[in-house]
Amino acid sequence: MIPEESFASVENRMQSASLALEELLVTAQKQHCLTVGIYESAKLLNADPDSVVLCVLAADNEEDVALQIHFTLLQSFCCDSGINILRVSGVQRLWQLLGGVDANRNQEESGDLHCMLVTNLQVDHYRLQEVGTYCQESRRLDQWVPELVLQER
Repeated sequence: MIPEESFASVENRMQSASLALEELLVTAQKQHCLTVGIYESAKLLNADPDSVVLCVLAADNEEDVALQIHFTLLQSFCCDSGINILRVSGVQRLWQLLGGVDANRNQEESGDLHCMLVTNLQVDHYRLQEVGTYCQESRRLDQWVPELVLQER
């Protein structure tokens, strides 16, 4: 049985990683280092996989079979290429963070937020290191695709 302290520690680590991811995604978007959408992400991974430092797969509904197939293919490619991957629930929070930047575009015109790739940031963002550490620690615990929950605010 895992001591209660360990649960609190895991919860704190997940919350810290969630906040780091939110800040990282906003920064990447401002620096034009964020590719959004499954199709756009697949094109970038095919053309220049070495430029990708993080893959974020977001879904609140695990029942979408087509989306899960896309995720499986993207995860496989990212694992083979040594790219950190995160599964995220809380798509509404992602829209709050990223979708509201261009008020003249609706949700469909802005692209789907189910897959996002962070490419080399113009500056070495400390939050990227924090998210990368979370991914590495999760892999050491045999969680090959770490999961985070983004909370609406």
